[in-house]
Amino acid sequence: MDMLRTAADQGITDIINTVHFQHPKVDGIDITLERCSEKRELLYDEMVKEDLSIKIHLGAEVFYLPNLVEVINPLTTFGHGKYMLIEFLSHQIPDTQQQVLFDLKMQGVTPIIAHPERYKPVQENLSLVYKWINAGCLIQLDAGSLTGSLGNIARISAMEIVKRKLCQFIGSDVHDNKRRNFCLKEAIELCDNVSDDDIDQWVYQNPSKLMSGEPIEVMIEDEPQPKVNLFAKLFNKKGKFN
Repeated sequence: MDMLRTAADQGITDIINTVHFQHPKVDGIDITLERCSEKRELLYDEMVKEDLSIKIHLGAEVFYLPNLVEVINPLTTFGHGKYMLIEFLSHQIPDTQQQVLFDLKMQGVTPIIAHPERYKPVQENLSLVYKWINAGCLIQLDAGSLTGSLGNIARISAMEIVKRKLCQFIGSDVHDNKRRNFCLKEAIELCDNVSDDDIDQWVYQNPSKLMSGEPIEVMIEDEPQPKVNLFAKLFNKKGKFN
């Protein structure tokens, strides 16, 4: 309840509760829509006592395995089966993901890549984010990455993604009422290099379209190419003239 009060204080009216799905940390735990619905009703009962009117939507953060097409169901997707939020291991992006995400698109489900700024391969090379977007995926940033509570490297990567306007969502991704509590308001205030219209789109408009199953338009600039100086062009990798 402390977390919900914090959300209300930040002006949050809707929360998408994304349970971990097929992640190793939830092995053996009953993760079903029915159980989540029962827990939500119990929570609503407590919220009435606290006079909290936040609406809670059910969903999941699906851990990447090659079986994504096989696990499409009302819990693992949003917007009447139109979107799926997908999480990878922090240190590795499997080579199989490109084909699996394509197969998901062919089933009419748009992949949403969860918090790419926290993945080491993205931190080392932002080109991966461009590839996901160009393949028809959407990008969700964690508010905690922008505030720095998830590490400085994640913060730097998140701010660069914001600067280049590569994300379509900024999510709270809360886990507890301490280090991983709601910090959306603070994160938005740190995004001073983008317009209010961009923030409105990432925090209000696109999430609304997500839940109603509407298409989300994505327009990004081309990936900037690294500048190569004259001497680098004249010499090859062995240090000899071409």
